[in-house]
Amino acid sequence: MNPMKLFLQFVLVAMALSIAAYFVLAPKTTNTSISYNLSAPEAAAAIQQFSFLDLEEKRQPLSQWKGKIMVLNFWATWCPPCRAEIPDFVKFQKAYASKGVQIVGIAIDQKSKVVDFAKEYKMNYPVLLGDLAGIDLAKRIGNKEGGLPYTVVVGQDGKIVATQLGAISYEKLQVTIEQLFN
Repeated sequence: MNPMKLFLQFVLVAMALSIAAYFVLAPKTTNTSISYNLSAPEAAAAIQQFSFLDLEEKRQPLSQWKGKIMVLNFWATWCPPCRAEIPDFVKFQKAYASKGVQIVGIAIDQKSKVVDFAKEYKMNYPVLLGDLAGIDLAKRIGNKEGGLPYTVVVGQDGKIVATQLGAISYEKLQVTIEQLFN
């Protein structure tokens, strides 16, 4: 087996175990509320510098969505809260695409599993393969705990306006996005 693939599988298993331990051992009062007004220039710049392969293995720079409201969602197929929020992202993309909102899923998972999952859930927005670079980006833009799901809302000006560790509801996302239209 390729040593890089073996290392990547080890990292993914380690992440899965640490996330599972977090949800089992964390106090029930864990704060999963949305955080607002994160405008660190280096975090916003990092988003524009990253690119990832899509499910057809074409490189997709995140900068292509500059000028739109972008919702970055870091997720994995093995993550129960991630699986629970994907249908809301599908509905949200359908409702808000015409208003200049683009959801982008960054999967921290194996390509074959992501491809099957995307078909099953009829994901109607770009799904990119994050691998180790996805983990790095998530940490650079505020996910210090390394947990999933992690959602980042980027305004039309490229600044991060909100983040949330843990599942985000349709309603919370809607309130956040609607504030950007005012």
